[in-house]
Amino acid sequence: MDKLESMQVYVCVVDTNSFARAAEVLGLPRSTVSRVVKELEAYLGIQLLQRTTRRLSVTADGQRYYDDCKTILADIASMESAFPGKSARPGGRLKVGMPQSLARHCILPRLPAFLHRYPEIRLTICSSDSVEDMIQEGYDCAIRTGRIEDSTTLVARPLATFTWVILASPEYVARHGRPETRDDLAAHHAVGYLNHRTGRTTEWFFTDDGGDCAVRMNDTLIVDDTDAYIQAGIAGLGLIRVASYLAAPWLKSGALIHCMQDDAFDLPLSLVYPQSRYLPPSVRAFYEWSREVLQQPPGE
Repeated sequence: MDKLESMQVYVCVVDTNSFARAAEVLGLPRSTVSRVVKELEAYLGIQLLQRTTRRLSVTADGQRYYDDCKTILADIASMESAFPGKSARPGGRLKVGMPQSLARHCILPRLPAFLHRYPEIRLTICSSDSVEDMIQEGYDCAIRTGRIEDSTTLVARPLATFTWVILASPEYVARHGRPETRDDLAAHHAVGYLNHRTGRTTEWFFTDDGGDCAVRMNDTLIVDDTDAYIQAGIAGLGLIRVASYLAAPWLKSGALIHCMQDDAFDLPLSLVYPQSRYLPPSVRAFYEWSREVLQQPPGE
């Protein structure tokens, strides 16, 4: 039994709270992951995990062993990264979560340059908007929109800031007029974007002297896909509000026009990753590259 590999497998099982998810993250058969943990328990002479058909829980001994494993593995990784050999070069599996629209319009078109720069990285990009599921789903890092609340388990590093703009089709403006102020919104309707976590449509936020305020629009149509949302706006079904990187091509073509430009709302983009004394070279490389890409003007 390789002790370090066994520790890595066990830590991954606890982090993901699942043998199946750990197997997926590690690229191993589920039977291998289960066997490694059983051999580890036999070697240590303690029970690390309580297993039932419905859930997996960590015993008191298992929690102490998990904490020590995390410390040892982080120390080893930190030590290896201090040397200019292969261990310090970005490589290996890297699983990144991000909003689907950001991946499609900003990251994927420029990804060949990243993979050319770091050919030893095996990158997986998944559509993900939830910070809470990061560790359980085995993400190494994720790009998140909005202000990230303080956390004892996650670190957020700033990438860029995007302006959220209100748009309408020329046909909509011809029929209903163009809203110029926040008070004008009461006489207009919008395309709603469904948030599956809350079961409600997303509110529109504005910045006041006293902080942010939210406005709930009158929705005539509700969708849960960014492309459908934009297309509904182009079709004149209501006002829409999108990030500037999504708006650029439609503003250029004239399919959409600005409304309320003085009331734009800025939101940060951050790279979020699990708290650790050691930041893997692959995560550091992706952070530096994505910050470089996302700070370029939209459309470039």
